[in-house]
Amino acid sequence: MEKQDLIDQLNEIEKLMRMSLPSEYKRFMIEKVKDTDSYEIQRANGDQLYVFNCFDLLERNNTYTIQEVEPDVLLIGQDGDLGYFLNLRKGTDEIYSLDLGALGSLDMDKESNSIFML
Repeated sequence: MEKQDLIDQLNEIEKLMRMSLPSEYKRFMIEKVKDTDSYEIQRANGDQLYVFNCFDLLERNNTYTIQEVEPDVLLIGQDGDLGYFLNLRKGTDEIYSLDLGALGSLDMDKESNSIFML
């Protein structure tokens, strides 16, 4: 997979979402995740976070109907039923989490200032 293919896909996501993706997130996707099926992050608390690649990202959001419930957020990864999100409306690199079953009914918890800090 060429770097330009990843950049093109991230640009396509921005176009479809009608919002910009945070710069640190895009850099993480290009440098770390690339086109792997699922990129795994070992959290400090021992949990495993699986970050979706940019080619599966929109399909995962459609499967869980994320934008129907929370139009400003993007599901970027999972740890079981716990979803990890970007708030695209805020325009920051902050990562949030919430049980996928509680989406739209509870506030999300801030997990970190950047995907690189998870």
